[in-house]
Amino acid sequence: MRITSLHNALVKHARKLRDKGYRDTTALFLIEGFRELSRAHTQGIALAHLFFCPECFLGSNEGKLVDALNQQGVILIQCSEEVFAKLSYRDRPDGLLAIAYQWKLEVDTLLAQAPEHACCIVTEAIEKPGNLGSILRSADAAGVLCCLLANSCTDMYNPNVVRASVGALFTVPVAQGSTEEILHTLRRHRFRILATTPHAVTSYHHLDLTGRIALVVGAEQYGLSETWLQAAELSARIPMYGQVDSLNVAVATTLVLYEIMRQNEIVNTNNRGGHA
Repeated sequence: MRITSLHNALVKHARKLRDKGYRDTTALFLIEGFRELSRAHTQGIALAHLFFCPECFLGSNEGKLVDALNQQGVILIQCSEEVFAKLSYRDRPDGLLAIAYQWKLEVDTLLAQAPEHACCIVTEAIEKPGNLGSILRSADAAGVLCCLLANSCTDMYNPNVVRASVGALFTVPVAQGSTEEILHTLRRHRFRILATTPHAVTSYHHLDLTGRIALVVGAEQYGLSETWLQAAELSARIPMYGQVDSLNVAVATTLVLYEIMRQNEIVNTNNRGGHA
């Protein structure tokens, strides 16, 4: 199929998926970009349609991905440059955009088989899609077990979450729930709750962060709610040496994640040495 008209029904359908209400109604969402679609393909994310424009390809790998998706039975729709520009939400599109099926994971399922030195992230009421996407990207890099969205203000299927995560939305298991549900499930599976707050006394790198840790980060403007602050077994602050009093939530999350990963690597190394 080749589309050259901006008024085509499929084009209108895809553009409407920028709206959360339409995504919720259809249980579909958009994935744009070679890296994002490659990761979606590798992780087995189900795709309905693929819009592609060879004139926008930035290299030779895009065509190979199109062929692979075609073999999977994804419906291919070739577009003119004008049509693809209408579909794309990027300044410099690379000629690939798909309509994908949403999925749902359960909080309890993700935590039930957690190893002893597991880390999960809990985000409470994160407002900006770019921040959630960046947190997922860091979670993938740090080998996080999962990301739990408590009282989420941001749709995980927002196109800007997909873009900012560079496809980590498909590699890091994500589940949504209420604060009460997530907190109860974390306790049942013996996770210690680590709250990040500027009011904490102890710096994050002076805490014992080994074992099962749930790192909880809050909204950009208001921070964590009293519920999470009171529930936390551990409270950590990030030292600030300049004039500003806080870091971007995604940056703060990354710093603490890598300290958790560093400490658990030391524990795992010592355990391996003990069995030698």
